[in-house]
Amino acid sequence: MKKTSIAIFLLLLINTLMYAQTAPEVKTATGVVRGVIEGDATVFKGIPYAAPPVGEFRWRPPQPVSPWKGVRDATKFCADCPQRTFPGSTAITSEDCLFLNVWAPAKATKKSKLPVMVWIHGGAFVGGSGSGAGTAGNAFAKQGVILMTINYRLGRLGHFAFPALSQEHPEELKGSYAYMDQIAALKWIQKNIAAFGGDPKNVTIFGFSAGGVSVHSLLSIPAARGLFHKVISESGGGRDGVLTGRPMRQENADPLYPVSAETIGINFARKHKIESTDAAGLAKLRALSVEQIVDGGQETDGQGGPRTYSGPILDGKLVVETAESAYKAGRQPGIPIIIGNCSAEIGGPFVNTSTSKEALFSLFGEFEAEAKAAFDPNGDKEFAEVITKFNTDWAWGEPGRMTARAFVAKGAPAYLFQFGYVPAAMQARARYGAGHGSDVSFVFNTLNARWGAQAEATADEKELANTMNIYWANFAKTGNPNGKGLPVWPLYTTQKEEILDVELSGKVVGKPDPRKARLNVIEKAFKLRATLQSRGI
Repeated sequence: MKKTSIAIFLLLLINTLMYAQTAPEVKTATGVVRGVIEGDATVFKGIPYAAPPVGEFRWRPPQPVSPWKGVRDATKFCADCPQRTFPGSTAITSEDCLFLNVWAPAKATKKSKLPVMVWIHGGAFVGGSGSGAGTAGNAFAKQGVILMTINYRLGRLGHFAFPALSQEHPEELKGSYAYMDQIAALKWIQKNIAAFGGDPKNVTIFGFSAGGVSVHSLLSIPAARGLFHKVISESGGGRDGVLTGRPMRQENADPLYPVSAETIGINFARKHKIESTDAAGLAKLRALSVEQIVDGGQETDGQGGPRTYSGPILDGKLVVETAESAYKAGRQPGIPIIIGNCSAEIGGPFVNTSTSKEALFSLFGEFEAEAKAAFDPNGDKEFAEVITKFNTDWAWGEPGRMTARAFVAKGAPAYLFQFGYVPAAMQARARYGAGHGSDVSFVFNTLNARWGAQAEATADEKELANTMNIYWANFAKTGNPNGKGLPVWPLYTTQKEEILDVELSGKVVGKPDPRKARLNVIEKAFKLRATLQSRGI
């Protein structure tokens, strides 16, 4: 019995020593983290880049992380930021959520100076996280790129204004705490990524939906300048009216955003019987539980009630203008960009409440005939298809082209894409093309983690995912997505207007933009924005 115990002890000791020798450790500015090796990647999860934004630091800029002693375990994802969760969800949420995750090539060293990609998740600024199998960075690590994902504050914790909050700590930035978090994570890179083998002078930020909007915002926020060197916006728009900045105090400043952020904050306080707008009222707001703040994801106080969720805020110090304003004036940095969207993003009354083709086309005014010719040339399209393509072009397609043109005008390389692949088994349901977010699992080459995946990925799908992942990795390395063996992705120019089109079948083709007629009439009709767009999203 004694010999058996000794043998077990020695075995455990050997295993412990072997783990200590193989488990990767990296010294960051605040302490040592221990990760894990996953195939070709060294992975570190749940690294704090800012202190917990709780208590008095709710609705305050991100604070520095307190250094820790010893070795911090970095083998598991940490909590997601508070958000509405759905029945059956196993996600853990907490206000203590400002963490990041790193995937690096297993052979990377401090001298490697590898390109760095930073993923900013989507979710309409009210949901999502940097964790999960769908956006794991193993495929990027295999391409010789370091991938980092981040959490940032969401909902009313991420974007909030209130009169007493504006008066408190006048030296501090206010409003868009989500953007402050993103900037803090980018600053973390400058201090720490070299220890993981990354090059802080070669950072690409990329994101989808609200993450794509964040990319546009970071391009126009002065405090973010110099923290990244290339950008990719997937289904992120670029024009005003889709998750763009709301004035902090001014009412009726924009037809799409008639209510100021502070008024919305007051509306939310009143919902919780908080009438005072002074420091006492703010203290009561900070005393609310996180569940009360999230409020089930509700945007209003009851059906048809006053708005209680604000979204990104134009505070005048951090967010000084919208991306569209910056692009029109040429104030964005002249850096390489990839921008694009899926072919049939969202249907229904997304930006327009029309219930028929005739009603929608009539809102184009002097461009009605041109709109009909572009969206319904033979007069036989279903309204559902027309409104889906209108939503897609209005919110993402034409704004993406506008953005590409602005970068080209500044002498920066721009690459435009449309992702239209739909699996054969889903084409009966997705009749008009690829919906919002269809490209993400292909970009990350994580097909087996797709929501609603019907079956094992086909050989053609695996090839498409590998192609998309290499394009993105190549762009991070050089600013040009092209490479040996890949279909040529044409540089966007205003003369040829060529894009990379991932067709319904999955075929990847560089060609003249097939949406040109539709995007041209949308561009003309933006002067009718107050008529054609029912509300600011």
